[in-house]
Amino acid sequence: MVKLFTDVDLDGLGSGVLAKLAFGEQAKVSYCSYRNLNQRVEAFITNQENNNEETFITDLAVNEETEKKLAERFQAGKHIQVIDHHVTALHFNNYKWGSVKTEYESGKKTCATSLFYDFLIEKGKLDKSKALNEFVDLIRQYDTWEWDENNNIKAKRLNDLFHIMNREQFEEEMIKRLTENREAFDFTETENIILDIEEQKINRYIHSKSRQMVQTFVEDYCVGIVPAEQNMSELGNALNTQNPHLDMIVLLNLGGKKMGFRTIHDEVNVAEFAKRYGGGGHPKASGADLTREAFETFVINVFDNLPLKPDADRNEFNLKESETGSSYQNHKGEISYIFPSGDGEFYIFHNGEKVPPMFSTFMEAERFVKRSYSSWLRYDREYLVELSEYLQISENELKENYAEIISNRLVDIVGGK
Repeated sequence: MVKLFTDVDLDGLGSGVLAKLAFGEQAKVSYCSYRNLNQRVEAFITNQENNNEETFITDLAVNEETEKKLAERFQAGKHIQVIDHHVTALHFNNYKWGSVKTEYESGKKTCATSLFYDFLIEKGKLDKSKALNEFVDLIRQYDTWEWDENNNIKAKRLNDLFHIMNREQFEEEMIKRLTENREAFDFTETENIILDIEEQKINRYIHSKSRQMVQTFVEDYCVGIVPAEQNMSELGNALNTQNPHLDMIVLLNLGGKKMGFRTIHDEVNVAEFAKRYGGGGHPKASGADLTREAFETFVINVFDNLPLKPDADRNEFNLKESETGSSYQNHKGEISYIFPSGDGEFYIFHNGEKVPPMFSTFMEAERFVKRSYSSWLRYDREYLVELSEYLQISENELKENYAEIISNRLVDIVGGK
């Protein structure tokens, strides 16, 4: 028998498919989470009936105690092989039975499925095919989020299909497809119809969740916190892209008592952040259990915070980087303005007071406003009504002569609104 312990996500499933293609009915796969991995691995390796079994662990790292038992197993002449791609698992490279690689020589990021595929081919356990090559690389691109950079929608759709089908059904179908057609990997016509519907569903989910996110500071990090039970990667990436002023997005699965951390910033390492709560993962995508301490930080402490409003995206007058300035507001009713100085820099007025320092770009000024005051770009329909009432002119007159009126009455506007 060949035993494989691997993750429950698409990358883990990919390793399971490869194991069954390589070893057939001899392969027995246990899909685990970091919650139950150590218990399952220890139960297996301490059972003397499994002394002669080839044992693989991919895409997950055992704890220190189980790690020592794996080392003892290897020293006793029994088989063990760990294959991983997470930076938090690099210490397994200190063992002959450990192989952790975060990226290839080409600079492309790895995943557990791609590394296991390389291993099986090198050991003569599996033959390459065009279909397998594509299947493995689609998983790699999705797991490393390279698909987003390359706009390879097929990789995302493979993950969507994985979540639509149950694991056993998906695994069986992929093995059948990769066995019967070695020249190409494609979706069926029915699958494409289902995936189109699923994409619309995901977009609606993201739109809904973007209205539920609250903003706060945890240590020195400005974070967005949102409850999420599904589509964690898509949601995390979308919210990060919509809110680049945030250092990371914290996704809370309260029912499952799990947390996910996502970032798009190179200077933020959410794998290290996750370690504070006993978790780990990639620099830009990680997770941890929702402990009592974490519950207090990410739920209780922000319970009274109102959701962050999204920026107005259909304005005609109050626009970002406008020569006449851009107006922002928060839940407290505080008003901020960002104005160009005329020499390439930008300055901020908040509640009628000029805020130091000067900013070299509009993006830097907006980042300051959003992080400091939890503000959003005001909507024309509210902004113009308030402004016309304050200036005692009609809304139509304001619209017809907007730039001139703003320029001439700037001091009054900043002081009053």
